[in-house]
Amino acid sequence: MAAPEDSSQPHLAPGCRWAAEKTAGAEETRVILFPEGAIKLQGTGRQVLERCDGVRTFAEIIAELQAQFKEADSEKIRGDISTFLEQLQKKRIVDY
Repeated sequence: MAAPEDSSQPHLAPGCRWAAEKTAGAEETRVILFPEGAIKLQGTGRQVLERCDGVRTFAEIIAELQAQFKEADSEKIRGDISTFLEQLQKKRIVDY
């Protein structure tokens, strides 16, 4: 599977959806439900997928996260997010 291009608009694949999981802590945990199971998302992974709304482009998602994590290497952010989305596309959780 190919890496997302700057103009790609990542979104959840058909059959996938967000769900909330209640935990003992104050923060609600979000999970992605998909036909083969569920993935619990926290931290940066959650921030990336919350931006995969089918409206934002891959370039816009990268720019938002680079602005949020100014101290991190911008090329590392791009590479890590590209790899993350490729893995989710292989599992049929994300399309772009």
